[in-house]
Amino acid sequence: MFGRSKNKSEDDAATTAVASTTPTGKKGRPTPKRKAAEAARIHPLVPADRKEAKRAARAARNARWDAEQRALLTGDEKHLPARDKGRARRFVRDYVDARHSFSEWVLAFMMAALIFLMAPSIFKDAVSEQMLMVFIYGSTILMYGSFIVTGIEAFLVWRTIKTQFAQKHPREDIPRGTGYYAFSRMIMPRRWRSPRPQVARGEFPK
Repeated sequence: MFGRSKNKSEDDAATTAVASTTPTGKKGRPTPKRKAAEAARIHPLVPADRKEAKRAARAARNARWDAEQRALLTGDEKHLPARDKGRARRFVRDYVDARHSFSEWVLAFMMAALIFLMAPSIFKDAVSEQMLMVFIYGSTILMYGSFIVTGIEAFLVWRTIKTQFAQKHPREDIPRGTGYYAFSRMIMPRRWRSPRPQVARGEFPK
């Protein structure tokens, strides 16, 4: 009788010990494999709806283009193209736009010179040989004279721009290529310049 009670007590104690060592709750679940865990964290690189992604990208490009075009008209520094950004480029534009320049008419002079060069071949039977020579020499002088005057003016203007910019902004360097930027703006008629001039004639940068 006592032996049976003793065995029963030992079985109950063993069962209790096993139950106490068994994990409960989340700790009892098997640890997920590394590949499965990484797969759960990975998001697809390609969007599910490619058409919608292309539409969104196209809309973003159009918005940037519209903002850039408005900036070319208003001079908004934030949305200007990279070639027009910066204090030095803005200074160059304002200085060139404030001047009355011979160089902005050089394209018109070049067109006139080409017309004079073509005139002898068109009117060779209608005018004398002496007049033909006048056309040829006149167009040559006009063409080379325009080049020379434009080159001298561009040199003087660029030297003035560098001096004044260094005086007003001594701690800021002029980016490379700004000289050509000034020249290309000088030879363009004022109404064709881009970005659009933001200063009136005689309103030089301060």
